[in-house]
Amino acid sequence: MLTNIVDLPKYTKEEEVSFGGWISKKRSSGKIIFLEVRDGTGNIQAVVCQQNVSAEVWQLVQGLTQESSCYIYGKVNPDARAQSGYELTVSNVKLLSLAHEYPIANKEHGIEFLLDHRHLWLRSARQRAILKVRAATIKYIKRYLDDNNFIQVDAPILTPASCEGTTELFHTSYFDDEAFLSQSGQLYMEAAAMALSRVYCFGPTFRHERSKTKRHLIEFWMIEPEMAFVEHAQNLEIQESMLEFVIKEVLAECTAELKLLDRDLTKLNSIKKPFPRITYDEAITILHKKGFTDFTWGEDLGAKEERELAASFTKPLFVTHYPAKIKSFYMQPVKNRPEVVLCADLLAPEGYGEIIGGSERIHDLELLKQRFEEHNLPKETYKWYLELRAYGSVPHSGFGLGLERLVAWICGLSHVREAIPFPRMLNRFYP
Repeated sequence: MLTNIVDLPKYTKEEEVSFGGWISKKRSSGKIIFLEVRDGTGNIQAVVCQQNVSAEVWQLVQGLTQESSCYIYGKVNPDARAQSGYELTVSNVKLLSLAHEYPIANKEHGIEFLLDHRHLWLRSARQRAILKVRAATIKYIKRYLDDNNFIQVDAPILTPASCEGTTELFHTSYFDDEAFLSQSGQLYMEAAAMALSRVYCFGPTFRHERSKTKRHLIEFWMIEPEMAFVEHAQNLEIQESMLEFVIKEVLAECTAELKLLDRDLTKLNSIKKPFPRITYDEAITILHKKGFTDFTWGEDLGAKEERELAASFTKPLFVTHYPAKIKSFYMQPVKNRPEVVLCADLLAPEGYGEIIGGSERIHDLELLKQRFEEHNLPKETYKWYLELRAYGSVPHSGFGLGLERLVAWICGLSHVREAIPFPRMLNRFYP
């Protein structure tokens, strides 16, 4: 029976083991050939001694190329010099596929070349490490939510309307009607929260934005919790508790991967709640003191402004109470100050910018109708959304977390394109 490289230490040196893998590297020293083999669960050095294998196997191993796939047989031996602490003494090799000359050589390649070969680039140690961190991040986000009484509810990807207007949506046909690729599952989560109290969706979202920044993707994944009977302050507390938990658990599981990525783990280890909070008004004052004198009240924060605000903090920073006119129609206004809404953006430190955006939602039917008028939204399309306020409306809040931005920050990546297996960007639709 085949085993996995990660499980090889369980076997004694008397036991014969076998596994399938790919040849990452090969080097020889006279009558010994050293193979670096990976199988997705780990890496191991397989040592082929000419005297221990048949002439046919020796000839086969001499001709192996990078990324050739094989079944490998042998015995596991402790080796303190090996990264895994073990190596394999090979007794037999069976070739599955002899790889053609591999296009990604052991040298510097341009990013466009690597993205053109993304299907192969994923095999590199760095990219495998990122994908493992991504998987762990997803696992612990879901674990936190599942363990705190949230229920996963799947939102539709094809929708008849938008959360925030249709200019940034991909339009498509739905038989005789027009439809859009979803930019958020939030509105549907609000409906689900009225049935299940605490819910979340996790899936792909799409933004028709002609942006080329290192923080933007056309297709990305979002985690969107929604909570009945939760107001603004508690919403922020849940966000910081979740993020603290996720960072702690990912660090524990993926220490080796983060070290391979040269991530400064001390910065991640410092992520403990509570997170600092400033209002939008306070942010304006800080920016003016830092030389952003042209920035005026009512403008949205851009990447430069977010970076400058977060630079003074080692933890993620909440910026709260934004002007209503630069936020979405569904956000609850502040009592006695209707030009400001109960919302917050969570800015990651080290220049990574916004990773979470959330708010308390309007729960008053008449006020929401007023917002529909102000934003010229079609009531026919949103009839079901308005009805949520007509049948037992309650205060409720939610947020959206961009997975790729979070993974980019955890891994210390310079661009979110490495935080997703196959990035979709303004000029990138292949492979």
